[in-house]
Amino acid sequence: MTGGPLRLGFPVKVLGAPDLKSNDTRRHQQNPHLKVSLEYLDRIFDHLKRHRINMYRMSSDLAPYCTHPDMPQFHNMVRESRAELAAIGRKARELDLRLSFHPSQFVVLNSPDPELVRKSVWDLESQAEMLDEMGLGPEAVLVIHVGGSYGDRPTSAARWAETWTTLPEPVRRRLVLEHDDLRFSAADVLWIHEQTGVRLIFDHQHFWCFNPEGLEMLPTLRRILQTWPEGVRPKVHFSSPRTELRELKRKNRKTGKNEMVRVPPVWTGHADFTNPFEFCTFMRMAEGLDFDVMLESKSKDLALARLRPDMLRYAPDVAARFGLAPDAVEALDAESEALLDAEAVLPSPSASQDENLTATA
Repeated sequence: MTGGPLRLGFPVKVLGAPDLKSNDTRRHQQNPHLKVSLEYLDRIFDHLKRHRINMYRMSSDLAPYCTHPDMPQFHNMVRESRAELAAIGRKARELDLRLSFHPSQFVVLNSPDPELVRKSVWDLESQAEMLDEMGLGPEAVLVIHVGGSYGDRPTSAARWAETWTTLPEPVRRRLVLEHDDLRFSAADVLWIHEQTGVRLIFDHQHFWCFNPEGLEMLPTLRRILQTWPEGVRPKVHFSSPRTELRELKRKNRKTGKNEMVRVPPVWTGHADFTNPFEFCTFMRMAEGLDFDVMLESKSKDLALARLRPDMLRYAPDVAARFGLAPDAVEALDAESEALLDAEAVLPSPSASQDENLTATA
């Protein structure tokens, strides 16, 4: 997967086409199924093709309830969907789509609770099985965080490394580890890589939020990219921090009543869109390095569509690395506006958390 223009991707929900569902969200009483989710995914792939987006993170709930311990009726869902998974995998390869999963925060491999670890491994095994049944290459990965620190970061990191040795082969083959913004730094995951060989993900915003060791960004980025095998392009995560005032409900000490107050931003929060100046500065710093970029902005595909003309306008040298044609600004601006006008609903600021367009189309 190395060579050719770098890719931009976004996760899960398609805001520029609100009618597209990312997975079957029906409750268990209505017998949801992976086959239904794959029908939705097929439509999303068509949307990605129309907008020349070739990187996408699938919903971690693609196979609803398939690992729920109390609902065995769903446990064979992946096997029942082999033909459909193979078909959607063929389509992904035909479209040259890079796909991935980012399992939920409930997947914790370093928990002191062996039952939680067992359930986490089951979830990972199921998602790895889906990627295998789709016939995807080693660039299709499962991205997870280390987990909880449990009051002792070194011991908790070591426990993750111990769990690695017990993982099924399909999980180890697909798993990549990402540093986070509160508990485990880039230095921590580099140490875990040295113990296990697990591939790593560099996250730009997380690096700024939590780097107690004071590592320098470029050498750290290089080290993390080098954890990927030759011939498989690494990927990184990028997001800009939210800067708006937040609205929170707090109790007034004098009156005892709850009221809405405005407070400064938390820098771990993701902004709706990607700041093009931050992004292009990062990409220029990383000149000569080969990696795809998953944008984790809150506005999903809308952020990606906005960033493309922004790159051409402010940093055409960076845009060229993503295969963007120099004369495509107006067309990309129009596409971005059209997606914004498609009755897309942007996240609230107080929430938690055509061939002439690209040179290589």
